[in-house]
Amino acid sequence: MARAPNFPTRPSASTRLATPARPSCTRCATTSAFRATWWSKPPATAPTTAPWSMPASPAAARRAACAAVKRSVTDEELQQLHAAGVRGVRFNFVKRLVDFTPKDELMEIAARIQKLGWHVVIYFEAVDLPELWDFFTALPTTVVVDHMGRPDVSKPVDGPEFELFLKFMRQHPNVWSKVSCPERLSVTGPKALNGEQAAYQDVVPFARKVVEEFPDRVLWGTDWPHPNLKDHMPDDGLLVDFIPQIAPTAELQKKLLVTNPMRLYWPEEQV
Repeated sequence: MARAPNFPTRPSASTRLATPARPSCTRCATTSAFRATWWSKPPATAPTTAPWSMPASPAAARRAACAAVKRSVTDEELQQLHAAGVRGVRFNFVKRLVDFTPKDELMEIAARIQKLGWHVVIYFEAVDLPELWDFFTALPTTVVVDHMGRPDVSKPVDGPEFELFLKFMRQHPNVWSKVSCPERLSVTGPKALNGEQAAYQDVVPFARKVVEEFPDRVLWGTDWPHPNLKDHMPDDGLLVDFIPQIAPTAELQKKLLVTNPMRLYWPEEQV
């Protein structure tokens, strides 16, 4: 498989791609009002990754985070999170994973974090987009969709379900998408195990469609350590081999892995 320069086949400790550490007591800062997980800043050619606890300045300048916050979070706590590098909050709408949070509470949180210039990450399943459409389109911030809204990849990429998601992005330029987690979406595989460098082929047309149509509003990460994934644990190095299949040019890869995360998490450094 041909690979663009500066984007390694398998990440080493110094060249891994930008990916958030998932919540655990050793990898995130937690109080009763918020939980934060951290991203590391991409260098000029390819992002790096590592799990972090709540960083202190000046190290915080090299990391950014998303947090799960409650309505009870204080303005002082939000300011502390901002100083530490938090730049977004995450709202989870996957019904099998979380209890319902009143939308007025989430909208109140969104209005508060908008003042800090943060974004909202939304996690939902494709079948639920119609009922969530009005709420999502009313959010006052940049909105980042986790995993392309979890499309059913057994359905056609040009079918009505995925077309609705593309319409969502076309009509709302504040909406971005992560094109990550093929291991969660794939039905037919093959899985990223045992040296398989063409894994999750049924997901490729969906992710490539999003990358090519919205190259300036896409992000990627491994989703390590893959919480709640029960049927297999993918080789994260092999997940990197997924990138050239969905972003086939060096220009698309740089936007996906460097330029876009810099714009979202470190906009003050953009010229």
